[in-house]
Amino acid sequence: MNPVTLLPFIVLIGAMFLMTRSAKNKQRQAQQMRNDMHPGTGVRTIGGMYATVKEVHDETVLLEVAPGVHAIYAKNAVGAVLEDDEYNRIVHGIDPDEDVDAADTPVVPDDASSLTEAADAGDGDSSADKADAADETDEKAGKTDVKKIDLGKDDAAADATTASTSEDEKRDGGTDAK
Repeated sequence: MNPVTLLPFIVLIGAMFLMTRSAKNKQRQAQQMRNDMHPGTGVRTIGGMYATVKEVHDETVLLEVAPGVHAIYAKNAVGAVLEDDEYNRIVHGIDPDEDVDAADTPVVPDDASSLTEAADAGDGDSSADKADAADETDEKAGKTDVKKIDLGKDDAAADATTASTSEDEKRDGGTDAK
């Protein structure tokens, strides 16, 4: 037999050997990870749910998925055992690397009043005094100074009646032709 004809078979067998070896290695690592679980450990299931391990049995684990809510999962359903720092960062939003001092954190105001205080200080009048003065002038003005604004509603109503009249004439046999 020619060695050139055997070469594809040898390459195929070698590739299968390497693939099965890496798959077995991954399975062994996953089994070791699942065996390292103990109560209090944070885990992520293969469905993407984060939980805390409460009890570990031979084939199952009891997970606390929310405070007071427990569920039994198969060990194979645990996708990853997380370190405490990573679990707290993901679930609780606590970043252990972040050391924030209160003096370094910028203060964000709830409203815009602190932004306008500097402008108000130069005028001598407070914004409350200005608002009171505006309210008094509105009360003095009353309803006597209110002018009606013509919105053209009467003209639109008249146009609508003439349009409906011309449509009635068309139904009766009239035309627009002149």
